[in-house]
Amino acid sequence: MTEKLNVLATIKMNAEAKSRIEGVSPRIRLIDASDLARAEQEGDASAQEKLTALLAEADVIYGLRLPKDVVARSPKLKWIQVMAAGVDRYLTDEVKNSPVVVTSVSGIHATPIGEFVLGLMLMFAKQSYLCFQLKQQRKWKPFSPGMLRGHTVGVIGLGSIGREVARLSKALGMRVLAVRRSVKSAKRTRNVDVLFGPEGMPELLAESDYVVLALPLTSATRQIIGEKELRGMKPTACLINIARGNVVDEKALIRALKEGWIAGVGLDVFAQEPLPFESPLWDLLNVIMSPHVAGGMEDYVDRTNDVFCHNLERYLNGQKLINVVNKKLGY
Repeated sequence: MTEKLNVLATIKMNAEAKSRIEGVSPRIRLIDASDLARAEQEGDASAQEKLTALLAEADVIYGLRLPKDVVARSPKLKWIQVMAAGVDRYLTDEVKNSPVVVTSVSGIHATPIGEFVLGLMLMFAKQSYLCFQLKQQRKWKPFSPGMLRGHTVGVIGLGSIGREVARLSKALGMRVLAVRRSVKSAKRTRNVDVLFGPEGMPELLAESDYVVLALPLTSATRQIIGEKELRGMKPTACLINIARGNVVDEKALIRALKEGWIAGVGLDVFAQEPLPFESPLWDLLNVIMSPHVAGGMEDYVDRTNDVFCHNLERYLNGQKLINVVNKKLGY
């Protein structure tokens, strides 16, 4: 008899989603541990004991959050498929130092986040935030909106999201600059007028009207935007962060906004989430913020299931998985 592949899911799925995963192969035994995982997080000792018993038999784990001490509790574990593109929170020392393969759903967020970035740039160009203020104040005060055409956007991180931001920006007639870690010397590439290596970031910051952060959070990118970088931007420029909050020095950013080093910031991510009630970012008029929703879409679970089912087929056939995370690089 062919050995079963025990797949433990830590996220609640409907019957259709379960059927789809189980339909990949009769070898798959899908175990819904979502309720136990949630109860364990809430401190339920009984749930922790039951979840530990299930983890002991798991070959694959699929979900948005991982149980604590997941490697130690899962001696048979070979592969973790997470339902996110950014993997910084999953790469604990335990996971990084284990032979367990980690895969992400990188690529599925390009369209929603690309549109979100475009929306933020348009809000700044058209001064939508001023319209909201005028409406709240019941004031009729005509002004002159700007345009994106002819302006420069700098994209830091040219992965799937960065490339989509570049494509959409080009479609609106913008000049596109970008920085990518693996580039050795400046060059042109599709939808990018100048692609720099890391050494070109000061030039990108100095020339851009909009700077978009679309890079993963790693030890090398933590607070990559600090006082020096913010002072290197145009005073009329806007920063947009849809990456991770900790790629920016938030204290320096608040000072930059208060003192006018830059014109504004669009934030979907923050150093601490939820954003603390006492944060000055709540009250600054040149801040447009959202509660980490840029990558959301109506069919998010369906799209992550597409990636997982494709990877399950490859795993069962002995093929290389897609979106394998390089644990040393952090993405």
